[in-house]
Amino acid sequence: MANDNRTDLLNLIATLSFKLGDFTLASGQKSDYYIDCRITTLHAEGGRLSGLVFYDMIREHFPQAEGVGGLTMGADPLVSNTASASAWYRHESGQDLLDNGLVNGFLVRKAEKTHGTGRRIEGFLKQGAKVVIVDDVCTTGGSTITAIEATQAAGMEVIGVLCLVDREQGGRANIEAAVPSAPFFAAFTATDVRKAHVALK
Repeated sequence: MANDNRTDLLNLIATLSFKLGDFTLASGQKSDYYIDCRITTLHAEGGRLSGLVFYDMIREHFPQAEGVGGLTMGADPLVSNTASASAWYRHESGQDLLDNGLVNGFLVRKAEKTHGTGRRIEGFLKQGAKVVIVDDVCTTGGSTITAIEATQAAGMEVIGVLCLVDREQGGRANIEAAVPSAPFFAAFTATDVRKAHVALK
């Protein structure tokens, strides 16, 4: 079933989020393709699938994780759907919800709030908690590293990084250099998505 989820999610990204053309990326780089994963992660089925796929990856690589978070807003639907998937799994498996397995979500603001609590982390926040940082598309890794640094500054331990699509343009190396102790895994590469896009045309 997990493999079917991955295939279905890849096909949705290839259909909904992948575009060929002439684009300038947020990093300033030029590209002949653009991947807007939010179209998929905010799609009803795409959101469900992305949460299930990421939760499967967390269970496989980071079973000790207590939380999942990322920089707003690309990570928002991924965080919410992954946290929800962890609860769905626990309910369906009949296991105690107070037992290990639940991963609660948090979002990292791009800057601290200037009102209220002034928090930069919204949602789950626990000193020393082991957490996974997620992002939708990784190009240079800048937004992911921003989220990692803010999460560490808030007192949580980043044990891993997940990306929905790795554009294979240096982001992985930059992230791994920023947090050598936190393995990086991508659900798909841009090559995977392009191949699927061409196959589905």
